[in-house]
Amino acid sequence: MTVVSMSSLTRISDLAGKPYDLAPVPRDEWASGDYVAGEITGAPHRVYRIELASGRMVHALPGDCIIGAFGNRSATLEGVGSYKDIKGDRMYAMTSAGLFGAVTSVSQLLPPLLQLRYLGHVVRDAGKVCMSDFAIKSDGGQFNIPTILLVGTSMSAGKTTTGRLIVHELEKMGKTVVGAKLTGAGRYRDILGFRDAGADAVLDFVDAGLPSTVVPEDEFRAAIRPLLHRIDSLKPDFLVAEAGASPLEPYNGAAAIDELGDNIKCTVLCASDPYAVVGVEKAFGLKPDVVSGPATSTSAAIDLVRKLTGVEGINVMDPESLPALRNVLERTLL
Repeated sequence: MTVVSMSSLTRISDLAGKPYDLAPVPRDEWASGDYVAGEITGAPHRVYRIELASGRMVHALPGDCIIGAFGNRSATLEGVGSYKDIKGDRMYAMTSAGLFGAVTSVSQLLPPLLQLRYLGHVVRDAGKVCMSDFAIKSDGGQFNIPTILLVGTSMSAGKTTTGRLIVHELEKMGKTVVGAKLTGAGRYRDILGFRDAGADAVLDFVDAGLPSTVVPEDEFRAAIRPLLHRIDSLKPDFLVAEAGASPLEPYNGAAAIDELGDNIKCTVLCASDPYAVVGVEKAFGLKPDVVSGPATSTSAAIDLVRKLTGVEGINVMDPESLPALRNVLERTLL
């Protein structure tokens, strides 16, 4: 019997509990967010395990079937690809969350991606089943929640780690917090980390029906607004919102920041190095309230951040720095 694993991109759906069929769909009908099935044809590597709908990571085996979704990725440090580039029935899991497509560029530092054979689309009543079928919907609403925005100079700049600590500090202050990831490529473990840190609720763009936010800007805005309306309806004291990658990458980070608008009360820039802070400031016109990430790994780095930008740097990995982080939060939020 073939093992079928539901990747974490299916977590908003009912596919684990209700019947569905698999059937090939003509190429001109393929779209981002389509649920599809792939058979593993290559040997999995420890880096490319499959993240299930629960967030648990598993080692799937050749011959197993994975249910994921078509989408796009444009990762500066890992890989670039799209479902549009699939040739024949050969595709890849571009993330462990089940983002399927063909890879057009990949870092030489990474092992080969998990290779799959397209088995067909998930269908019901002769129609495609898509992430948008299960997305948060809204006919209108508002968003007026004070927000701590986490942005980065690139992927893997420390945004999620910093966000967890901020959530934890706010919870210790007795505040209710929603943690959200507004842009990026869908992986559940990021926002689960916010929940583990004490967030009262966690949401991301997957809840809005997007497998990644490498989509046209109007499509992104139409999907993210109902998500923000849902967050507002929860009436938290604060939203800790992560914008994956950087505002200059094609993940709609700039659009997400625009949608948050004047609700942003504190901006944390997580940077790969001190000079990257200058780059984002000049290229995007963003002046953060504090800098964190690898750019603050040592006292020398923190001094250089201050010299180059005049902005305080905090190494959140150092337990002794947490009072300084709390001071920033109190100064900007309370």
